[in-house]
Amino acid sequence: MGMERGWFAVRHDFDALPLSPDIDVRCAAFSEIDALSEMARRLVPGVQLGTAELARYFIFDPQSILTFSRRGDLLGGMAFLFLNDRGHDALLLDEICLTAPETRYLASATEEVAAVYIWAIAATGRGVAGLGKAAAHLRQARFRSADCYAQPSTAAGRDIMRATGFEPVPSFQPDLWCYERPWNRRPMRLPGSIIQARSFADARH
Repeated sequence: MGMERGWFAVRHDFDALPLSPDIDVRCAAFSEIDALSEMARRLVPGVQLGTAELARYFIFDPQSILTFSRRGDLLGGMAFLFLNDRGHDALLLDEICLTAPETRYLASATEEVAAVYIWAIAATGRGVAGLGKAAAHLRQARFRSADCYAQPSTAAGRDIMRATGFEPVPSFQPDLWCYERPWNRRPMRLPGSIIQARSFADARH
């Protein structure tokens, strides 16, 4: 995950990020895969994914790659792995090769998406402002119940994780961060409500 630093000064939940009107975010076209692959190799440390490999995953699931553009200029992109139950377990147990994941771990069109792994964010300048619309993409019914995971590979990526509600999670996968969707979170029991419940119970006796 790589991008330029300094964009996130205010903390927002990933699902509450503003929708930047001047950044266009949409599913990638096949003709853009080569440029996105080059951008990922340039901006994200450790990415070795070539055009052919990226195209393979794009063909498997065209919703898994987004482009960020402004006035027709490509500013970046974002790639996801939509994991099925096996893939979710394999991620936490460090049994999936994240540089070349096997498609048996990926949810097909008929399988429930159990977890979303943010495979790469590569954006320059204002491109990172497209994250709000990328989050909106993940609020579609197919992905809505899936928590999001990522492994930041740069200091800027780590800053964005912290600023958007991701937290490190215990797993065998090194440096794995998770964003729990707001609707998946258990409601917190506040001490006041417990005291009120006890007082109500006492009043009945």
